[in-house]
Amino acid sequence: MSPELVSILVLVVVFVIATTRSVNMGALAFAAAFGVGTLVADLDADGIFAGFPGDLFVVLVGVTYLFAIARANGTTDWLVHAAVRLVRGRVALIPWVMFALTGALTAIGAVSPAAVAIVAPIALSFATRYAISPLLMGTMVVHGAQAGGFSPISIYGSIVNGIVEREGLPGSEVGLFLASLIANLLIASVLFAVLGGRKLWARGSVPVDGDGAAEATGTGAGGAAEKGPGKGTGTGTAGTAPTAVAVRPDRDTDGTGGATRLTPARIATLVALVALVVAVLGFDLDAGLTAVSLAVVLSTAWPDDSRRAVGEIAWSTVLLICGVLTYVGVLEEMGTITWAGEGVGGIGVPLLAAVLLCYIGAIVSAFASSVGIMGALIPLAVPFLAQGEIGAVGMVAALAVSATVVDVSPFSTNGALVLAAAPDVDRDRFFRQLMVYGGIVVAAVPALAWLVLVVPGFG
Repeated sequence: MSPELVSILVLVVVFVIATTRSVNMGALAFAAAFGVGTLVADLDADGIFAGFPGDLFVVLVGVTYLFAIARANGTTDWLVHAAVRLVRGRVALIPWVMFALTGALTAIGAVSPAAVAIVAPIALSFATRYAISPLLMGTMVVHGAQAGGFSPISIYGSIVNGIVEREGLPGSEVGLFLASLIANLLIASVLFAVLGGRKLWARGSVPVDGDGAAEATGTGAGGAAEKGPGKGTGTGTAGTAPTAVAVRPDRDTDGTGGATRLTPARIATLVALVALVVAVLGFDLDAGLTAVSLAVVLSTAWPDDSRRAVGEIAWSTVLLICGVLTYVGVLEEMGTITWAGEGVGGIGVPLLAAVLLCYIGAIVSAFASSVGIMGALIPLAVPFLAQGEIGAVGMVAALAVSATVVDVSPFSTNGALVLAAAPDVDRDRFFRQLMVYGGIVVAAVPALAWLVLVVPGFG
C-alpha cells in the first residue's frame, strides 16, 4: 500500500472515530500527524509542525475571546432582546428576526454553534408560545448562522480565506460571503413558505410591552384572558395569539433571561465589536490581533467578565482546526495532496470531479465538522483547480456552501443544539424531522451549488 493511500485512510479513520466516539477531531488529527509523519513520511517535528496554522490560531482565540466577553457581560442578551423588540408582536417576523440575529452574530465573529446556542433557546421558546413550527424556527436559526458565517471577519470566512491564500488559489472574500448568504436566504425563504409562513402572516400582531414580550393579556381559544407562565404554550390555532408573560424593562438580569438594559460594560463591548468591523474592513488590520487587543482592553476595565470569558473561548474549535490543518500540512509535505488531486482530476471530467467533492463535503459534514472537512477538501481540490478548467472562486464557494448548509442535521453540533433547545415537543418526532430535512439538504444542495457556482466557471 502506498504511503499516500495510507495517509488518506488514516484521515478517514480520524473522521470515523471522531463521529462515532465523540473524540475531538483535532486531537485525533494531531496524533495522526505524529504517527503518519514519523512512521510513514519520515518527517521530524519541524516538518510535522510546518503545517500548524499560527495565524488562524490567533484569529480563533482572539475573536472567540472577544465574543466570550460579550456573552459574559450580557451584551449578546441585550442584542437578542433589542432584535425581538423590533417585531412589536408581528409573529410572522419572529423567525426572520432570529435568522438575521444569528447571521449578524456569526458575521461579526461568533462561532456558529455559539450563535445557535445563544439564539436557539429563545427562538424555540417563541415557537412554543406562538404555535410556530419548531422545525421552521430551528432551521431558520441554523441557516441564519450559516448566512453570516463566511463574512471576511467571521470564523469560517477567516479559515477558508486563509486556506485559499496559503494554497495560492485565487479567492474572493466578498464572493464567498455572498454565496453563503444568498444560498441560505433562499433556503430560508422556501422553508418559511412551506412550513407555515403564510398562516403566520394571517395572524397579524399580538400586543407587546416595551421589552418585546407579549403582554399577559392575550386571549386563548376560549376567549378568556389568560395570565401566568403556564398559559399559551403553542396549542393555539391560526388567528389565536398564545400568551406570554410581560417582563419589566428596567430589570437587569445579566444574561439570565428577561429584560436587559445597557450598562457601561455592554456599551464598551458594542463599541469594540463595531471597532473590530471597521478595523478589519476599513483598515485591513488582522482580525485576530485586533480582536485580542480589544478583548484585552475590555478585560482590563472589567476583569470579572474577563475571568469568566477565558473559559468560554472556543478551545475545542481551536484544537479542531489546528489539528486538522496540521495533518493536512503533513499530507502536503509527503505529496498526498498532489497524488489525490491528480486522482480526482484523472476522472477526465473536471465538472464530475467537482460535484463529487461537493457531495463528499456535504455527507461527511452532516456527521462531523464542517470546518474540518473544508480544511481537508479545499487542498485536495488544488491540483485539478490548477488545470484551469474549473474556476477556483466558484469551487471554493460551492464546497463551503455544501459543507455548511447541512449543519441542520441532528448529528451536527448546530442541529443537536436546536433539538436540545426545543421545549414541550415530541423530541423523537422532532429528531426525525431534522434528520429527514438534513437528508434532503444533503441530496439537493451540493448539486445546486455545483450547478450555480461551478458550472459557470467563476474565478
